[in-house]
Amino acid sequence: MRAIPVPARQFLRFRRAHGRMPPMRRPLTFNEKIHWRLRYDRRPLLADTCDKLAMKEHARLIAPGLVRIPETLWSGVDVAELASVDLPAHWVLKPNDASGLVLFGNGAAEPEDLAARTQSWLHRKDRRQHEEWAYRHARPGLLVEEFIGTPGEVPADLKVLVFDGIPRIVGVHTSRDTVHRNRLYTPDWEPLPWTGGYARGPDAPRPERLEDMLKAASALAAGFDMLRVDFYEHEGVLWFGELTPYPGGGMTRIEPELDALQGHWWKLPPVGPRWPRLPVALRAALARPRTDEADPAV
Repeated sequence: MRAIPVPARQFLRFRRAHGRMPPMRRPLTFNEKIHWRLRYDRRPLLADTCDKLAMKEHARLIAPGLVRIPETLWSGVDVAELASVDLPAHWVLKPNDASGLVLFGNGAAEPEDLAARTQSWLHRKDRRQHEEWAYRHARPGLLVEEFIGTPGEVPADLKVLVFDGIPRIVGVHTSRDTVHRNRLYTPDWEPLPWTGGYARGPDAPRPERLEDMLKAASALAAGFDMLRVDFYEHEGVLWFGELTPYPGGGMTRIEPELDALQGHWWKLPPVGPRWPRLPVALRAALARPRTDEADPAV
């Protein structure tokens, strides 16, 4: 797959995930429109959304009083510097320019161990950086943040999908280190029948700071046609998580009804006047019937 040019690889990944090709010109569903954004959307508006430090500053400026920003205890490229940093009892180390990578630390840092465990993080050339355009603009580096929650128990991720400034769905993601579960709610905290492609999560109580969370999500996503805004709530405090312009990379096999509904809410901008076509031979190969169709999302 790595030898295939990025545009063709994106089409192949979509076909492998969903059992069909994405439309070239008129995407309708949510996943199709994420693919469209990956393929064609190069607006400067999106460029900083995958830079964690930049988005923390964005949240600090845009949503003061509504959301608390995890304190950055250190940032840089050489973890040896952490030997002189007075760290709290619990902290979190993550890359600034990648998602899904995190180390939980306790007390004083052990730079040699951290250097070995994060060696590939600073030179990471993964699918996201190649195929998710905004990741190419995030500054390479690492950061240490304060830990949120109770040691040994990370609070649920509260993920708000915002379309044209309007929060539409809140996902409560739990048990991400074992069996990733999700429970979906309306902004009025009415449960929805879908799970977004994950195992069904337990019923979740209405967040104490729900109204502030929705206001913050609207403010942080203002000006974007679609953006996911992530939060945590712990002991009555609403914490900012991150912004996500490419939820699931367009590969999550969400229920067809939900895929269509979220696609209906998302009005794409008029960008990409040219619509490049795949080579004829590749289009013919992709059009052949598949014999390894996976089961649809439950």
